[in-house]
Amino acid sequence: MPVLIRKYKLASGLMQEERIDEQDRIDRYFRLLHRDDVKKLQAGEKVIVEKDEWQLLED
Repeated sequence: MPVLIRKYKLASGLMQEERIDEQDRIDRYFRLLHRDDVKKLQAGEKVIVEKDEWQLLED
């Protein structure tokens, strides 16, 4: 089961991590991201989009 990890900084300066393991939500986020970024994620690379760091982990 794949897990999409999103790391982002809050307005207070604290780092927050969100782990998304629902396939429907992962697919929705992929539709929002650029096609090249999705290909990088599927290849196992980390992607930074507007200060957010994304990574897809496969089990």
